[in-house]
Amino acid sequence: MPFPQKHLNDGEEVVLDLRPHWVYLAPATFFLLVAIVVGILAAVKVDGDAGTAASIAALVLLVAAVLYFVYRYVNWVTTMFVLTTDRIITRRGWLSKSGIEIPLERINTVFFNQRFLERLLGAGDLSIESAGERGTEHLTDIRKPALVQREIYVQMENNENRKFDRVRGPGAAASLSTAEQLEKLHGLVQQGALTPEQYEAEKAKLLGS
Repeated sequence: MPFPQKHLNDGEEVVLDLRPHWVYLAPATFFLLVAIVVGILAAVKVDGDAGTAASIAALVLLVAAVLYFVYRYVNWVTTMFVLTTDRIITRRGWLSKSGIEIPLERINTVFFNQRFLERLLGAGDLSIESAGERGTEHLTDIRKPALVQREIYVQMENNENRKFDRVRGPGAAASLSTAEQLEKLHGLVQQGALTPEQYEAEKAKLLGS
C-alpha cells in the first residue's frame, strides 16, 4: 500500500515510497524451498516406520518454514521508507509498530554501504546522521541506496531553497534591509533550521549584493 496522503502536511509531496529490497525475503524463501525438497525426499525415498518418522519430521520442518516465510513477508509488507519534500519517514511492524520522522533540515550526512553481492542485486544499507535525539538512523535492505542517498540530498537542497524563499519572500530585498534579513537568518540558526555554515554562506551573499 502507498503511504497515506492524509499523513502529509500541506504542500508536502511524496518523492520515494519504498519497501525493503526483495533480498530481505531470500533467507525465508530458501528455508521454505529446502523444507519442500526434504519433504518430497522423505515421502518418496524412505519406507516403513523410518519413513513415517521422516515424514512427520519433514512436515514439522515444512510448517516451521511456512510460518517463518509468512512472518518475514508480513514484516516486508509493513516496513516502509518514505522520502517527502519535507522529511524522511520510516514505519515498521504490524502487531506493534515503530517509526521515526526526520525533518530534512536536521539531516547532517547520509551514508550508504553495499557488499559485493548487494551491489549486484541493487540492495544495501543506509545510515542517516541527524541533529535529533537518536543521532544516527540505520536502515537495512534499501533498494538502490546510492540513488536514494542522492535523492535525499536533492530534496535537502530544494527544501533549503524554499526555506530561504520564505524568509526573503517576493520583493524582500526591496522591503527589508540587509540587517533585517541577517536578523531573520540568525533567528533560523537559533531555531536549528539553519546550520552556522549555511548562515555564513547566506550572510556572504547578502553582504556581497
